[in-house]
Amino acid sequence: MGKTYERIDGRLRTFIEDQPLFFTATAPLSGDGTVNLSPKGLKGSFAVLDEQTVAYLDFAGSNAETIAHLRENGRITLMWCAFQGPPNIVRVHGRGEPVFRDDPRFTDLLATHFPAIDPGPHGLRAIIVVHAELVRDTCGYAVPFMTYDEDRDLHAKRFAREDDASLSAYFTKKEHIATSMDGLPGLPLPLHPMRPV
Repeated sequence: MGKTYERIDGRLRTFIEDQPLFFTATAPLSGDGTVNLSPKGLKGSFAVLDEQTVAYLDFAGSNAETIAHLRENGRITLMWCAFQGPPNIVRVHGRGEPVFRDDPRFTDLLATHFPAIDPGPHGLRAIIVVHAELVRDTCGYAVPFMTYDEDRDLHAKRFAREDDASLSAYFTKKEHIATSMDGLPGLPLPLHPMRPV
């Protein structure tokens, strides 16, 4: 049976920090808007900032739905599943915000909480900070066993070819980066240059 928790600590924190994959879900306020669900991986790109706050790195991709939804309404759910070991699912429901490259908090967040990540090869766009409002776990009895082998290197290989200017040009050409599929403001362009960490 599921339980509700007031904070992210102890067993819950250990569990979510150990998972190589998690999912994010967001939606616009419009009832006929597009719900977005995204998988997130890459070792070292997720961090627990404190007992009520988590963050993850938002890398280059072909859209920016999560950013657009967070800019509009802030609602987000993160979910982790146990694919190995005892069955478990943990969800963090909360309010999120994208911290962009030109935000004074960006460099400190990156240096303090993501020291193992070299942001250059991945086209880092923002840091998504989520303040937990509800933390729950459930059984996960129907989640299958699967093994984690390693992170794919394709993302780093693809975006390592870009510098700030060419990455900004790449985003400008994509249909759903500056504007979401539902017409909401997405990633601010042109992309602000990355400050040294």
